[in-house]
Amino acid sequence: MRTAFAVAGASLRRIVRDRTAVFFIVVLPVVIMVVIGAVVQNPGGFRIGVLAGSTSSRPLAASLVEELAAVGPLHTMTAESDARTALRRGELDAVVLVPAGLDTALLAGDPVGIPVLAGGAESTQAAVRSAIAAAVARHAERIQAAAFAARTTGSTTAQQLPTATALQRATPRIGISTENVVTGSDYLPLGYSYSAPTMLVLFVFINALAGGAAIVQTRQLGIYQRAQAAPIRVRSVVLGETLCYLIFSLLQSVLIVAVGAVLFGVSWGDPLAAVVLIGTWAVVGTGAGMLSGAVFKTPDQASAIGPVIGIAFAMLGGCMWPLAIVPDAVRTLGHITPHAWAVDAWITVLSRDGGVADIAGNLAVLAAFALGMLTLASAVLQRRLTS
Repeated sequence: MRTAFAVAGASLRRIVRDRTAVFFIVVLPVVIMVVIGAVVQNPGGFRIGVLAGSTSSRPLAASLVEELAAVGPLHTMTAESDARTALRRGELDAVVLVPAGLDTALLAGDPVGIPVLAGGAESTQAAVRSAIAAAVARHAERIQAAAFAARTTGSTTAQQLPTATALQRATPRIGISTENVVTGSDYLPLGYSYSAPTMLVLFVFINALAGGAAIVQTRQLGIYQRAQAAPIRVRSVVLGETLCYLIFSLLQSVLIVAVGAVLFGVSWGDPLAAVVLIGTWAVVGTGAGMLSGAVFKTPDQASAIGPVIGIAFAMLGGCMWPLAIVPDAVRTLGHITPHAWAVDAWITVLSRDGGVADIAGNLAVLAAFALGMLTLASAVLQRRLTS
């Protein structure tokens, strides 16, 4: 066992001295995590477009636009064709078409219909319609109150609007919040809580595959053969390299977890479930690195082909986008990779408050992947070192 630790220490020192490897292990994962985390931040509401024309002489239209701004980021549109194009492209969730005669009709007491153009999924359409309806209803409250006051005082609706507006703003409102405790989300939380776990899954696997180049280079230099001149068993050499890649994967995992938690406030869910999942994935990365070092014939092959395989697996496995949004066939295909099972486990831990028992099935599948890769890598590497 002492020999295995010595081999592991020597291999780790060789990796740490490689500045290129340090960049891909330390710097790149953090940069990608920051970029993706910033891109997929929750915008804080629905993306609403409004087509209202000039509101400088239309105070009721202007106040309706102000109410709509509370629904989410508001985008002013100049033409209906542009609004429809933005909806088709997914740039907006809905567009409100404010009628040109809104002020005149409301002050005269006539009913007014406000068209809404919506796009995207039906669930999103229903939600955004409800949010817009609430904003329109709040705007209508002022008009109705002013009209009632005008009838009782013999004045006009326009004269009573300032008083109605002031009263509405001063009157306490009852808020309603809904919490769904029956089902959990099929998505990771947005922002850094999305990028941190997916980048952990992505880079531990990719860097382990690329790190297999070190084993290939050691084989080519004949270091293993010279080591066997001493009373060292091949089994000890293979065990030492396995320990090296396990420590390597764990250290990178700890780095990503620490950066996510300390710098970006990422919550990693149930501590025990997170630790077990991270440890299991580190073993998967160990198997990938060992298999890469055993199978590839040159360091260039491991450095070039390994990351390509890792990125392809990550794309299929849901590290680049949620598997919940892809067709069923693609989702099924993605689960031939260990990445999909790892991402599913993180969804359970982070989005459904799951524990170890809830991800036991995923952990078993990941352990099977790791065991298969380690067994194959050990057999191939021992054969190469003894031939």
